[in-house]
Amino acid sequence: MKQLQTIITIFLVTTSLAAWGADPVPDYPAEKLSEHVWVIHGPTELPNPGNKGFMNNPAFVITGAGVAVIDPGSTLETGRMVLRQIRRVTQQPVTHVFASHIHGDHWLGNQAIREDYPAARFYAHPAMIEQANAGEAESWVKIMDQLTEGASKGTEAVIPDQPLTDGQEIKVGDLTFRVYLTDWAHTRTDAMIEVVEDSLLATGDNVLYQRIGRMDDGSFRGNLAACEQAHGLQLQHYIPGHGPSGGPEVIKPFCNYLQVLYEKVAELYEQGLSDFEMKDTVVESLSAFQDWSGFKDEIGKHISLALLEVEQAEFE
Repeated sequence: MKQLQTIITIFLVTTSLAAWGADPVPDYPAEKLSEHVWVIHGPTELPNPGNKGFMNNPAFVITGAGVAVIDPGSTLETGRMVLRQIRRVTQQPVTHVFASHIHGDHWLGNQAIREDYPAARFYAHPAMIEQANAGEAESWVKIMDQLTEGASKGTEAVIPDQPLTDGQEIKVGDLTFRVYLTDWAHTRTDAMIEVVEDSLLATGDNVLYQRIGRMDDGSFRGNLAACEQAHGLQLQHYIPGHGPSGGPEVIKPFCNYLQVLYEKVAELYEQGLSDFEMKDTVVESLSAFQDWSGFKDEIGKHISLALLEVEQAEFE
């Protein structure tokens, strides 16, 4: 009988792990960036079995009426880790959740918040909501599972259902969240969120720092405009989609990257060079970014994508 009970216990534990995912994401410290805002800086490498999918910069804002979370991460377990860090600071409930764009490494952690705070409201760019419901959400669940080799198992997409508008202001307790939407920047679904009273902007992947990310869904010209918009606000604090947070100094480098790359590609295109032929010259012009995480993986694709955009611009 005792042996049977042991077998049943092992079965239940194994079944639970299979259903809810692998080991928890280790705790990453939350750094207080301003009076009301904390950020958890994730690793800058791509999702993998080692980091269990965690790579972005979740932020949480403590208001007089609850906690607002911006980009709670890539998986169920990442979202649970974010909640653990919140509870070390406050026992207030999470009431509002903002997703910066469609890429699942930023918002699939919604599931953990929905589990613990079912009354929370989930916000995003209307195009993000549309794309997620059209199949992108499930695609990202599968991508995360593949990249982490199953470490994100158990993650389900909790799609935002509160569409944002450009210039919208949302009051949460004593704080104001101002929304900046773009038509086509890093993606066609980007939202930047300002915490007005703290002079702080969460940029999503419209701005990266010490990391070069994918631009498969993006526009170099549109992303540069969004980056310059963020810089032009001249706020005290910025949280990029990936990499360290800081002041305006963390914004300008990525603006420069986008501008130099696009203008150099356009110049060499006028000289009749193909993307392959111009690669060495473009890379040399971006020497300041060659130690950024992801540069070697993305630069070839960025040149090809920028070239396509330059060609398309001729017909506008």
